[in-house]
Amino acid sequence: MNTRWLRSPEAAVAVVLVLAGLLIGAANPAFWGWGNLFGLLRSASVSGIMALGVLVVLIAGGIDVSFPAFAAAAMYLSVRAVADWGWPGSVGFMFLLAAGIGLLLGMVNALFVHSVRLVPLIVTLGTGAVVRGFLLGVVGTSVVNVGRMPPDAVAFGRLALVGWEANEGRVQLSVVVLVWAAAALGVHLLLRLTVMGRGLYALGGDAEAAKRVGFDVRGLTYLAYGLAGALAGVAGMLHACVAWQASPREFIGLELDVLAAVVLGGASIFGGRGSVPGTVLGVLLLVLVNNSLILLGVPTTWQRVVVGAILVGAAGVTAMRERGRRPAASITAGA
Repeated sequence: MNTRWLRSPEAAVAVVLVLAGLLIGAANPAFWGWGNLFGLLRSASVSGIMALGVLVVLIAGGIDVSFPAFAAAAMYLSVRAVADWGWPGSVGFMFLLAAGIGLLLGMVNALFVHSVRLVPLIVTLGTGAVVRGFLLGVVGTSVVNVGRMPPDAVAFGRLALVGWEANEGRVQLSVVVLVWAAAALGVHLLLRLTVMGRGLYALGGDAEAAKRVGFDVRGLTYLAYGLAGALAGVAGMLHACVAWQASPREFIGLELDVLAAVVLGGASIFGGRGSVPGTVLGVLLLVLVNNSLILLGVPTTWQRVVVGAILVGAAGVTAMRERGRRPAASITAGA
């Protein structure tokens, strides 16, 4: 038996997730219904894809809080391009366009972080604000509702992997869960089985040492931020397909939830540590917590307090685990 895994952050999150599910299920047996479980997976998919990008950036020793603005921009521009500007209307084209927009915006982050040597937190705060402001001030603030949404996007959002009729109505597992699973598998294989993945861990562990042993620090920085931007674009487009609308004001305030989930899943705020399974478990646990607070009638403002406390607590645990492993200054220095 692998006792090392039992002592890992991923195991701790898995145990808490199971215990939380058992407690909520004991209080409300309807929690274990297939419809509710499938609904939780569906609601976790968009933030789960964004969390994968944030994980890669944290592993590389950086930080990214611009991804909600990038996701909104990629989604809104892609939908408007098809709905109002006459571009091809296939769902595959819209996803590629959204991912490409996110990729280019992520590359801008990498340019400022690596080439200009600015602090990642300041860079991503700035680029997120600029992109959101451009979207609202130049492109427009009108919401593309279901009546104007491209038919292919609406049809994709309705797709289900499995489904059946039950007493509570139609129960189905949305295709968005498959997109999240595919993205998680791809990032996991990148991190664990490729030289680039080992380079990202090395970059986050010690950038100078990674450079000395031959890793392309510049390329790895662009990979981390570019991939985070592309995943944000995919997540944004996925949200538009599921919600049947596109708004430039989407995802405001989502930074807290996603960062909390990634750190809760065992990613180090100092860089060089983190895993896809831990991130997936962290996202599921955070969605479960939010869902249980809604069922208990807790106001939205207090839900934010709980999520903020989870983020501070998880970061504190990480800091204590890393104490003495690297200088505290690296938390602000990023990559």
